[in-house]
Amino acid sequence: MKFSRLADYFAKIESTTSRLEITHLLAAVFQELNPDELRKTIYLLQGRVAPSFIKIEFGIAEKTVLKSIIQALNLERRLFEKQYQKIGDLGETVEYFKKQIISFDQEDLSLEEVFLRLYQLATASGLGSQEKKINVLINLIRQLDPLSCRFLVRIPLGVMRLGFSDMTLIDAFSWMLEGNKSLRPEIEKAYHVRPDLGLIGYLLKKNGLVGIKKIEPEVFTPIIMMRAERLSSAQEIIEKIGRCAIEPKYDGFRLQIHYSRKTNEVKIYSRNLEEVSFMYPDIVNGVKKEIAEKDIIFEGEAIGFDPLSSCFLPFQATVQRKRKYQIIAKSQEIPLKLFVFELLYKNGVSYINQHFLVRREELKKSFRLKNDLFQDTLVLAPEEIVIDSTKIDLLFNQAVEKGLEGIIAKKLDGIYQPGARGWNWIKFKRSYSSKVNDTLDCLVMGYDYGKGKRVGFGIGAFLVGVYDKKTNSYKTVAKIGTGLTDNEWKKLQESCGLIKTKTKPQTYDVDKQMQVDVWVEPKIVVEIRADEITRSPVHTAGRILSKNEPGYALRFPRLERFRSDKNPDDITSVEEVKKMFISQTRH
Repeated sequence: MKFSRLADYFAKIESTTSRLEITHLLAAVFQELNPDELRKTIYLLQGRVAPSFIKIEFGIAEKTVLKSIIQALNLERRLFEKQYQKIGDLGETVEYFKKQIISFDQEDLSLEEVFLRLYQLATASGLGSQEKKINVLINLIRQLDPLSCRFLVRIPLGVMRLGFSDMTLIDAFSWMLEGNKSLRPEIEKAYHVRPDLGLIGYLLKKNGLVGIKKIEPEVFTPIIMMRAERLSSAQEIIEKIGRCAIEPKYDGFRLQIHYSRKTNEVKIYSRNLEEVSFMYPDIVNGVKKEIAEKDIIFEGEAIGFDPLSSCFLPFQATVQRKRKYQIIAKSQEIPLKLFVFELLYKNGVSYINQHFLVRREELKKSFRLKNDLFQDTLVLAPEEIVIDSTKIDLLFNQAVEKGLEGIIAKKLDGIYQPGARGWNWIKFKRSYSSKVNDTLDCLVMGYDYGKGKRVGFGIGAFLVGVYDKKTNSYKTVAKIGTGLTDNEWKKLQESCGLIKTKTKPQTYDVDKQMQVDVWVEPKIVVEIRADEITRSPVHTAGRILSKNEPGYALRFPRLERFRSDKNPDDITSVEEVKKMFISQTRH
């Protein structure tokens, strides 16, 4: 396929607000692509040249792209910047000027050729790499047609502005094969084990659904982490899953560890599939010393530990380890312990479909350690199998007294379900034991301009929502205008400034009374604390217009913390909010 043809499809998608129509357009372009072209197109749609968990970044700033455009088109900088300010989008601005300039270099390049050059741009390193990147962009801008240039310059900046999620791509794969979304559950299940949509698309295009039937975990490809349901009492836990294993719930960083003894390599992934090994040299060294297997994938929670007081550190202290600079010094100041609690893969065998008791037993065999909190970096999370609610309450109170969040109850015959939130795990936290202390992970959807003191911040209130899996959309629960420090307001405004969109993303379901001045892409996750969950006709989470049922809203919401370790798909669901609302009425 020619890149110009792909750009035509991109333009149609960008001008469409219907999620179903976007799915149809994606399926149509997928039909025209061969398997390898489809893989490359998926990455370009994501503003990348590789899956998100592979550290290949374009590493190019907007000012560098702007410089490349000006040189490529031989424009006066002042003239270009004036027009850019007027249009407000770099892609549309280069398209505007490109239409006015006759280029003798213009050529209808193939998708493969453009992808190859963008890959060269992303992988250029060392002395003179910035000049190489600029030259790649200059040549492409000169050769491509105006519409193609619109999307070309957006790709390395990661601002495609096409307004759909990974789940829409999965639906499009199903439409490509069946003409409906009936295959979504099977495709999504494979994606959760191997979250590389380029690979999934390639296999589906080449072999149909059979191509993904045998997908298994692979070392150094992160698995989307399983999530827990929540209940507010020990009695509810017993009623739901009966005899179960109880483990402490730690308030730290949930990490997925991949290790190969053959290469002596350790890679650590966060919840959002980011490779963060460089941040945790103490854990990397601990894995190499304390793991006894050839190949393994397991999970644990890293939490700060003070050996002098034998106490765990609060999240505010642990979070200081999440940094890019002075890593070694901070690791000595705040040592981490990794409490290991799940086995996913070992020595060529997948354990994700094995019962919990099998996974736990195999996990115990995988370490060379004394399980000594003072000597080992990796510590097997303690567990106790219980049958009555009184014992659960006792273990819950013991965990809270140690400064932990609470407990996790695990179904003894439950499997590990990548990416799923199910009753195989149930979390019981301090915040769930009270009506007024619930916390929710919410998505920042947009913001209103500041007034008074906040004029200087450029932001005065922000809209947050939760995820509705049934409709693959985000529903509002609160607009928050208080409770942030000056630094938090500034941080939020800076983060939002990088992901602003001209129109409301099509995955947002927002009542007209909750419209905001500025919409942002679904990127920023925040943890919100509220006094209570109430019903409100102006919020869309759980609202059913046909039955005149109001939505759910947060009463007195305030920011607890930013959750950069979480993806938009990891946030609290509408169904969870509903359960929390029902649960609080019982107290």
